[in-house]
Amino acid sequence: MTESGNETFVEKAKGTIEEGTGRLKDAAGGLTGDLGLQAEGKVDQLSGMARREFAELYEESEGKVEKAVLFVQDRPLLSVAIAAVVGLVAGLILLPRRASKG
Repeated sequence: MTESGNETFVEKAKGTIEEGTGRLKDAAGGLTGDLGLQAEGKVDQLSGMARREFAELYEESEGKVEKAVLFVQDRPLLSVAIAAVVGLVAGLILLPRRASKG
């Protein structure tokens, strides 16, 4: 695993732990009737889920960036041509057109 792969794994683990802690707080708050503890548990659950999901999305996007870099390294001329076409189309779409005087 690479260093960023290890960081992603750690973030996923932290998210899972935080979600589990939130579930325990939620259950304990429900049993004791402590609405504050129960609410804190729900917040921790959502926070843990968000942390884990973000780590998974980051991991997926990192793989796609690596594929793009390899494509550019393998086919530099085609990459420049694609960038030129995209730039031309974006310029034609975004630049205002001048009205013809006639």
